[in-house]
Amino acid sequence: MFSGIIEEFATVVAIKKDRENIDFTLKCSFVDELSIDQSVAHNGVCLTVVEIKDGTYTVTAMKETLDRTNLGLLKVGDKVNVERSMLMNGRLDGHIVQGHVDETATCIAMADADGSAYFTFEYPENREMAKKGYFTVDKGSVTVNGVSLTVCNPTSNTFQVAIIPYTFEHTNFCDIQVGTVVNLEFDILGKYIARLQSL
Repeated sequence: MFSGIIEEFATVVAIKKDRENIDFTLKCSFVDELSIDQSVAHNGVCLTVVEIKDGTYTVTAMKETLDRTNLGLLKVGDKVNVERSMLMNGRLDGHIVQGHVDETATCIAMADADGSAYFTFEYPENREMAKKGYFTVDKGSVTVNGVSLTVCNPTSNTFQVAIIPYTFEHTNFCDIQVGTVVNLEFDILGKYIARLQSL
């Protein structure tokens, strides 16, 4: 489990395809603190550390993950938001994030907010998925590339988030432009409520 509070971004240093899987090798400041089998969220995707070597670590993404997320679009040199799993005695500063990305969205607009910035994202409109809790609500929580954020101005398939300078500078929001594909994880509480209502 994660909180959506990004620790830093890691840099992709190697990508290796292995049949339907892709191994991503990354470098970040806490590599020496990692261990094999540890869970780390990458752009909000929970992946298992499978190798640690020469100041880098490697994780594997399978086809299902690659089909549902933006990881398959990564290139060597790209910055990836990373967060280690939450400590049980830690504060939940963001919201409950599972690291199970639901789908991708595309940035369709960016606007200045007098010191901060508004980003607008669009995802495919699907009434059946919305009935299962795959939607956003005003002032609710959403995870974008692993970042816990508050929703503004939602529609049936778009929403805005306001990004403060600190978040912009310390996550890969600094690289997002109109047309960038991001990972979304909708609020797990909304999914449970939607499921209960369908019974």
